Amino acid sequence: MPASRTTAPTYIYPAQGQKIHYEQGRLIVPDEPLIGYVEGDGIGVDITPVCLKICDRAVEQTYGGQRRIRWVELLMGEKAASRFGGDYFPAATLDAMRDLLVSIKGPLTTPVGGGFRSLNVALRQELDLFACVRPVRYYPGVPSPLREPEKIDVVIFRENTEDVYTGIEYPPGTPENEKLTRLLRDEFHARFFDASALGVKPMSAFGSKRLIRKAIRYALDHGRRSVTLVHKGNIMKYTEGAFRQWGYDLAREEFPDSVVTEDDVQNRHGGRIPEGKIVLKDRIADIMFQMMLLRPDEFDVIATPNLNGDYLSDAVAAEVGGVGIAPGANISDRVAIFEATHGTAPKHAGKNVVNPGSLLFSMVMLLEHIGWTEAAEVIRRAYVRTIAEGIVTYDFARLKPGSKEVSTSAFGDALCDRLERKS
Repeated sequence: MPASRTTAPTYIYPAQGQKIHYEQGRLIVPDEPLIGYVEGDGIGVDITPVCLKICDRAVEQTYGGQRRIRWVELLMGEKAASRFGGDYFPAATLDAMRDLLVSIKGPLTTPVGGGFRSLNVALRQELDLFACVRPVRYYPGVPSPLREPEKIDVVIFRENTEDVYTGIEYPPGTPENEKLTRLLRDEFHARFFDASALGVKPMSAFGSKRLIRKAIRYALDHGRRSVTLVHKGNIMKYTEGAFRQWGYDLAREEFPDSVVTEDDVQNRHGGRIPEGKIVLKDRIADIMFQMMLLRPDEFDVIATPNLNGDYLSDAVAAEVGGVGIAPGANISDRVAIFEATHGTAPKHAGKNVVNPGSLLFSMVMLLEHIGWTEAAEVIRRAYVRTIAEGIVTYDFARLKPGSKEVSTSAFGDALCDRLERKS
């Protein structure tokens, strides 16, 4: 539990639970694991309790009481600031996330323009959560603008720590901007308008390869057919073009017996993918947006730099119901933090009206991550049944004539009622 309002937060874990840990690179999960949660700002107060309730009920019914998550509330964002003298990002919370290894969080406030930096970006950088993983698939009955949304089933691996999200930028008129302007013009003969804001886009072989490695391993472990590198390397040749090349280099060096390229398929295998192999592809970013509308079933796992991934993951999510039901995780080789991928929606906060789907499916990802796949699938099936019966929150109700609009908590209750019980 959090400490008092007047001190920095410290955490005392529930006595009944045990910590998740690693043994020889393998995640070891006890029957009563300690898992952290951050309620989140804005609508976090509405969606987080509902999702915790659904998860607990699904685990109880799936495993007959033999397993149980022991939740540890962690403070971050506005709730932390209100209790601890304006500290939105307590060091003790970061320490607890490192210690617990697995956490889930609601949306956190990020100001546009001035103010403090994004808490989400800071969290990823502080914990080196280098891979943002966003599964995007269609669930029957969910409103979609596409004629055949069922063709979409992709997992996007977005690099999380490099690219323009490093925050290396300087506004016009600052000494740093003037110094960098002189360097670029005098030493490198760069041409750009006066009083330009300047930003730097660092991308490394190390950062790119570890992201692409995780995407390839995911594809192999989950029986996926292909990994596509999405980049703008035709223009940014030495950053995004290098991302593409580093991906092919990695596949050749580390996965020679498991991965073939599209050229290999055509030139060495007669146009047929060899049994047990996955195909490594690459696509220019702007073309990829078109392809995900026209031929989405040609893509499976996607690996992409940070900014491309930000755009693409939300755009593809819009094809199958929007970010309101889009799950996500930020992971390193040890720590995993699952999260709602939408914002805090402050105008709806506390009104008990919003769709909890994004956080709910992030909870499903969490269950899969710890190996409790049966409970994860129970939630998925209950969700499909609830939607099929026309029980939806306001965002879907306006798109589904004849449906029954319910509150956030009522949707959670309806889904709980449709969870399968242990036989």
